Amino acid sequence: MKTDAVIKILFIENSVEDAEQIITLLRNAGIAVRPARATTNEQIHAALEELGPDLVLFNPGVHSLPLRSVTQQIDASARDIALIACVAKMDDQGIADLFQNGVQGVGSRNQPKHLITVIKREFDALNTRRQVRRLESALRESERRCDALLDSSNDPIAYVHEGMHVRANRSYLDTFGYADDEELLGLPVLDLIGPADANAFKNLLRALSRGEKTEYQLELNARRADGSTFLATAEFAHATFEGETCLQIVFRRQHGDPSLVAQLQRDAITGLYNRTRTLECIDNAVAAANEGRKGQSLLLIEPDNWTQIVNGIGLSKADELLAAFAQRVSMQLDQKDIAGLLADHTIGVILHTESDEAIREWIDTLQQVISREIFDLGTQSITLTTSIGGSLLGEKNANTDMLLNQASQALRSAQSQGGNRIELHDPAAREKADAEREGNWLGLLRQALTQNEFVLYHQQSISLQDVEGDYSEILLRMNGPQSEVLPGFFLPIAEKHGLNAEIDRWVLNQTINALKSREKLDFPTTFFVKLTPDSLQPQANLLPWLDRTLKQANLKNGRLVLEMTESKVVTLLRPAQTFITGWKQLGGFFALEQFGSGLNSFQLLNHIDADYLKIDRSFMANLPQHPENQKKITEICLQAHELKRLTVAEWVEDAASTSMLFACGVDFVQGNFLQEPQRLVVNV
Repeated sequence: MKTDAVIKILFIENSVEDAEQIITLLRNAGIAVRPARATTNEQIHAALEELGPDLVLFNPGVHSLPLRSVTQQIDASARDIALIACVAKMDDQGIADLFQNGVQGVGSRNQPKHLITVIKREFDALNTRRQVRRLESALRESERRCDALLDSSNDPIAYVHEGMHVRANRSYLDTFGYADDEELLGLPVLDLIGPADANAFKNLLRALSRGEKTEYQLELNARRADGSTFLATAEFAHATFEGETCLQIVFRRQHGDPSLVAQLQRDAITGLYNRTRTLECIDNAVAAANEGRKGQSLLLIEPDNWTQIVNGIGLSKADELLAAFAQRVSMQLDQKDIAGLLADHTIGVILHTESDEAIREWIDTLQQVISREIFDLGTQSITLTTSIGGSLLGEKNANTDMLLNQASQALRSAQSQGGNRIELHDPAAREKADAEREGNWLGLLRQALTQNEFVLYHQQSISLQDVEGDYSEILLRMNGPQSEVLPGFFLPIAEKHGLNAEIDRWVLNQTINALKSREKLDFPTTFFVKLTPDSLQPQANLLPWLDRTLKQANLKNGRLVLEMTESKVVTLLRPAQTFITGWKQLGGFFALEQFGSGLNSFQLLNHIDADYLKIDRSFMANLPQHPENQKKITEICLQAHELKRLTVAEWVEDAASTSMLFACGVDFVQGNFLQEPQRLVVNV
């Protein structure tokens, strides 16, 4: 399941609280939710039209709405919607009745992990069905286009069913010397193959028809109608013709010089395969994995600190160094292995090994060879280290884009840990790898806290209502070994090990120092600072610390707004209420992030005194194309202004969205379109 996917869920629940409990559960699991609730047939009909839910979560305890009525409405909507029953007690007969009446999944209300798993599974299944329909539609369109293009192709192409010709294009007829289709239809394709290659051709056809693993091309002598022959390569592909499965066969005559073709597939600098040929090889490896082949892996190899090295040796020597580096990689390859240049200085290797240990041995050997080598570049001599990221290739990840992404993420992770590292994506060893990676990040976090290696940025919020002063959100980064790291990588680990409150205090201290440095400008400045749930707890002692620090700062023009997501506040309502009350007594301000994502977000304001409401980012995506989101934002702004609250729209993507948000009544807008985050200058 994609982590950034928003699930639209219609809750059939007796109370808002029961629905909110599940919503909070999902959000705490990192699942974004767009909810609606219904308890009558009319409300279901309205929700199906307005929300367009992906899932319907049905509570059998809602007696006003029988299950059969819900399934009838879903069927009548003609939409593909997954219906899940959320039950308090699991019993065989009850579950059987639910499935018989149209439910696709059953989740236990008392087992949160089970319920989340069922929701994820049904959402993934729904997306798979949608993708299949899109692919089927695309396939039909492709088949129509292919049929239209078939006769205009210069390649001899034929469709063969059970060894007999059923369709051939004009080039095929001309190549084999037939006047029209009538002469060829029903003719065995074996009649067009030279006697010496007939058995090999027949065996290949038989293997393809049985779905066995085999090559999809064959070099042979083809025979024309007059008995003459020519050398060709027959390429095979599974296809359909008039609804029947068949084989597409393309006969490519061998005109070109094979050595010239091979030369064109090579990168001029490194001598490795070029990007196009390397991607073809990866596609072939993926196809082989789909057929069950084991022992393949894709590795991405890069010299560490390449940019700094090139700046040091000069651009004129960069190609020479890359060629020498590529040569060392090539020397470690076996005959079956393949290496090619995938990017500027990224070498891709398709490795064929019998075991995972053999992969790691190969990588260790390569890293040792590279690190021990002295690369001579004219009058200069340098040494290199290399980072390697890769992914084992199996049937589960036999997809070229997925494989490349997994290998790329592994490479970036290896580089972020300091370089000269190995990172292999292997689902079978995920737990062990995650534990090792977590240990590395934990060490980097503790080092960042003790050595001030965190970095702050600020992104301006633009007032649409001519409010004076500078309003900005503080954004946290961490200095990694090679580049800055986003908080999504390190905060979950910090939370697990109890470091978040300490990080919050560091951020607040730096922010207050930045406000002090702006005092001399005599310009009102407001900074929004995110808080983690750990800081709300009494044992964090954040309020007394803030009281002392702000009194020492003696700010006259600076204001501090602490903020937290709506879903986090809901799950920590009592400590959040106590903390915010104390913070307000100190003269502080508070903001709720991701506001409007709950079933009744404004009800939360009865307990939480928030000054700013930051509207949930899911409403901003492609805003001009979603009038229902524009309507929702307008409603939020109207209610907020009635309650004397200010609204902020984050993740604004374009000028059209900005204009619409102004019309909706939004007070502030923020996003990379308006201003990229800037480094926060702190003069202590």
